[in-house]
Amino acid sequence: MKIVSYILSSIFGLVFFLILLIFHPIQWLCVNAFGYEAHKWSVDTLNWFLVKSLLILGVPVHFKNEHDIPEGETIIFASNHQSMFDIPPIIWYLRKHHPKFVSKIELGKGIPSISYNLRHGGAALINRKDRLQALKELITFSKRIHKNKWSAVIFPEGTRSRDGHPKKFATGGLKSIISYNKEAYIVPITVNNSWKIFKYGKFPFGIFSPLQVEVHAPVHLKNKDVDEVLHNVEEQIKSKINVGT
Repeated sequence: MKIVSYILSSIFGLVFFLILLIFHPIQWLCVNAFGYEAHKWSVDTLNWFLVKSLLILGVPVHFKNEHDIPEGETIIFASNHQSMFDIPPIIWYLRKHHPKFVSKIELGKGIPSISYNLRHGGAALINRKDRLQALKELITFSKRIHKNKWSAVIFPEGTRSRDGHPKKFATGGLKSIISYNKEAYIVPITVNNSWKIFKYGKFPFGIFSPLQVEVHAPVHLKNKDVDEVLHNVEEQIKSKINVGT
């Protein structure tokens, strides 16, 4: 099986990198010539290609959402985090909600397409070694999504789970976003099997393990006890995590 993985991983790696290279100048053109909506279209399309490219590894993406998430409202999506491949399905399948990510500052440079989008698409780039910078960036981000009726996507674990087992949620970032969006909706998301793509390390990739994303019911934060809501969100996300070999 690992020999097959080396073959498929080599093809996937080339395709994945080419997609990023092709969409980098497309994003630049959209931002500088046509504005936000064009840039959003380019990012949505990029992530459709990234989602479909996983099929090379025999990894289909199963996205489940049985809930009516309000449109034209600020949504705070909170998700467990297993790998970088958690992100394309969220961007593509939740695109009508304009998802913007809270990301570590290191990702804001050096990666074609991805770094450009983080810098120009409305994300928050957090320096985890600089508490003051992180707080200021989160405040600016929180005001931006409130003003534009966009959505925030945050991974409260703070870092990826390497084996699928969830880490304790740190709620400081969520509370900062909520403090400027007190009438937003918070929507829990559970990701499964994304970690298996990296079960061998950086190379080769894991194959033939469907990536699953499940969206849970939105909770309107208005007049709710924030600590209680966040406790329930963490419990709901973790209750749907399937950890296996």
